[in-house]
Amino acid sequence: MPALICRLAETIAVNGVKGPVHLDYGPVDTYSDGNLSTSTSHSDQSVHTKSASVVSSDSVSTSTDNFSPDLRPCEYFGRAGDSGLNPQDKVVDEEVKLEDDMEHMAGSSGGAVSRDLFSTLEGSSQSQQSVSSAHEAGEERSAKDVTYICPFTGAVRGTLTVTNYRLYFKSMERDPPFVLDASLGVINRVEKIGGASSRGENSYGLEIVCKDIRNLRFAHKPEGRTRRSIFENLMKYAFPVSNNLPLFAFEYREVFPENGWKVYDPILEYRRQGIPNESWRITKINERYELCDTYPAILVVPVNIPDEELKRVASFRSRGRIPVLSWIHPESQATITRCSQPMVGVSGKRSKEDEKYLQSIMDSNAQSHKIFIFDARPSVNAVANKAKGGGYESEDAYQNAELVFLDIHNIHVMRESLRKLKEIVYPNIEETHWLSNLESTHWLEHIKLILAGALRIADKVESGKTSVVVHCSDGWDRTAQLTSLSMLILDGYYRTIRGFEVLVEKEWLSFGHRFQLFPTAFEFNDCFLMIILDHLYSCLFGTFLCSSEQQRVKEEPVHSRYKELLAKRAELQKKVEELQREITNRSTSSSERAGSPAQCVTPVQTVV
Repeated sequence: MPALICRLAETIAVNGVKGPVHLDYGPVDTYSDGNLSTSTSHSDQSVHTKSASVVSSDSVSTSTDNFSPDLRPCEYFGRAGDSGLNPQDKVVDEEVKLEDDMEHMAGSSGGAVSRDLFSTLEGSSQSQQSVSSAHEAGEERSAKDVTYICPFTGAVRGTLTVTNYRLYFKSMERDPPFVLDASLGVINRVEKIGGASSRGENSYGLEIVCKDIRNLRFAHKPEGRTRRSIFENLMKYAFPVSNNLPLFAFEYREVFPENGWKVYDPILEYRRQGIPNESWRITKINERYELCDTYPAILVVPVNIPDEELKRVASFRSRGRIPVLSWIHPESQATITRCSQPMVGVSGKRSKEDEKYLQSIMDSNAQSHKIFIFDARPSVNAVANKAKGGGYESEDAYQNAELVFLDIHNIHVMRESLRKLKEIVYPNIEETHWLSNLESTHWLEHIKLILAGALRIADKVESGKTSVVVHCSDGWDRTAQLTSLSMLILDGYYRTIRGFEVLVEKEWLSFGHRFQLFPTAFEFNDCFLMIILDHLYSCLFGTFLCSSEQQRVKEEPVHSRYKELLAKRAELQKKVEELQREITNRSTSSSERAGSPAQCVTPVQTVV
């Protein structure tokens, strides 16, 4: 997913920023996490308020109608052409008295962890179609004659509507109409801009700071008295947990033809890989999530390690996250296993059970008498973790093991880098210093290290026929990036739509927690990733609501409902066939016009 952000940043850079509008801001009241302050900080911060059902999600498209492979900046911040609001969106126009700008408004983030990721608003009409039976209700608010300050196309006037699920802006000033559609789950903070006495064009309104690098700015007319009602609805429905309201996914009642909870079946996936076999077995020791509460119920471990030994290995690994199989090579039987750091500490503790476990992983591969341990962290960080009881594997203790540090920094460094990236791409780009500014963020450096690490892992497994163990500190951020990327490289199945669904469910969701494309090697392109990314924050489906498999099992109201976040292969395949026919027809027409003899057109591998 970091590579996806980089790709979007490059898209914005290539297309440029057109006509940025500078607001004459008055005093700014910031409302986030229930605090009132006078701040213009745009840092994305939010707080856990509930362990389960805490990740709300971003917008928008779950349909492939009018699907475009190209992302343009204007589509990210709004798009032209839309069928209008959902007929079931109940819109209430209400005039209220002009608010006191220093009035304290309660409200806090709905427990959502800030995910510093891009999203796209392309296909907003499809989004509304997809929630047509979602029964958006509550105290919807609509404000006319509101100006949206688009950083690319400038100011545009229209009507702004807030329901219990979405923020929807539509302008009839342009042909086709300009539309902006965002789910409320993407909102990180809402700021009031200016006061009743503010002077200057567009100096009075709201600024909505999002979790996906966008800031949405709306200017209201003080005499219209509409800002307060919009603000109150945003604070109420964008942060539902703080207002004792259910997340929208619990209210979403549309039934789909396929049960999305059954997209990933671990038994079927391991069977596809040839598991169980003479070296690996499936264990249900974690069926009640007692061995490790952040691991899935079904795990694959070496066949000669009994469950009782697994418990002792778990006591030596951070958070009980023992080494378990992610992928096995169909020919060499070299494996990718994932885990967390060993609890070595400053005293250099050892565990004979853990050492035996890694030896068993190595022995399961007859092609090699060596095992590589890829520690995602910089070595200095791994050493520092000893002071907190953690650490890394000693090559003296783990015979025939080679330890490799990949120098990938932790999530805090990544977030700071992303914050700097946002500063240089939004709301405008300083083209004269673009390259130096980009380099100063270190973002591309981080992306390079992740991709290089995944390539090294894949090379050891494929070319070296050697098994690898991958971990960072706790094994759920950098570890998932490395295992899933290397599996994408090694296994073509994961580059199909269904296979990618399985990969995300397996390596990210079930193991407690997102890719770069060779376009013709995948059955999908980055637009499919956008759809997944959109719904990280949209709170429309239950897929990303919790932090582990155990928490999702407990959330019966969402778990028992049918959902369809990812299973759209038939629609996408139909679009592929249409595009291939179009390419074929164009090639044929071109040949005829050129007076060339008819020739067979080689099918083009097309992604949508």
